Amino acid sequence: MVELEIAIDRSSPIPLYHQVASAFDKAIRDGVLPPETKLENEISLAKRYNLSRPTMRQAMDQLVRDGLVVRRRGVGTQVIGPPVRRNLRLSSLYNDLQDEGADPETQVLTLETITAEESISEQLGLPKGAEVYHLKRLRLVDNRPLALMENWLPLTVATLTREGLESDGLYNILRRAGVDFRMAQQKVGADIANHEQASRLKVDVGSALVVMERTGLDSSGTPVEFGHHVYRADRYSFDIMLMN
Repeated sequence: MVELEIAIDRSSPIPLYHQVASAFDKAIRDGVLPPETKLENEISLAKRYNLSRPTMRQAMDQLVRDGLVVRRRGVGTQVIGPPVRRNLRLSSLYNDLQDEGADPETQVLTLETITAEESISEQLGLPKGAEVYHLKRLRLVDNRPLALMENWLPLTVATLTREGLESDGLYNILRRAGVDFRMAQQKVGADIANHEQASRLKVDVGSALVVMERTGLDSSGTPVEFGHHVYRADRYSFDIMLMN
């Protein structure tokens, strides 16, 4: 366990719990407390910083609400790192992560040509029985799973390879192949992790997931990809600006 030194100003008008939470927040974001660091229990932390247990609990509660730590039964309080916040715009997760200064990693779990199910053919505007690419990828940041992504694409849009998908984002590959993305139909929801998702994303079965389905369209309005992606809810959220 990392023992974080905190300078607490008891004469400050800033509440003690907020001073502690801010110090832990900075240490997590600066990498002093990296992901998966296990924190001492609240009794030990309260004793270390000469604080009451309720004050220490308030500080930990703040970190949990901010998505920086998580409490796990049998494990205790553990750092999960700053959550990824993504604007709702026509972009790819790969590029959004790079824009935030992250170094995304992709593991290709499946890359195959299949006969599309009727629901997939309808999403892509293809005739019944058409063949499509089917790919499933695991996206990681800082060696930690963030998203499990499944996509279906017409065979005509691009040539996909495992090497290409592991070294770059899908939208980047499609754009280089001449696809001109202009719009998408997107649905965002929530679900709980099944056994496969939990195993891939390193969460407990039944953990909360953010679910996104998207059909990407080119400049002529033709569907070029359909995706079903699930994200760890403790590490991922969407930012939406509302205007009157």
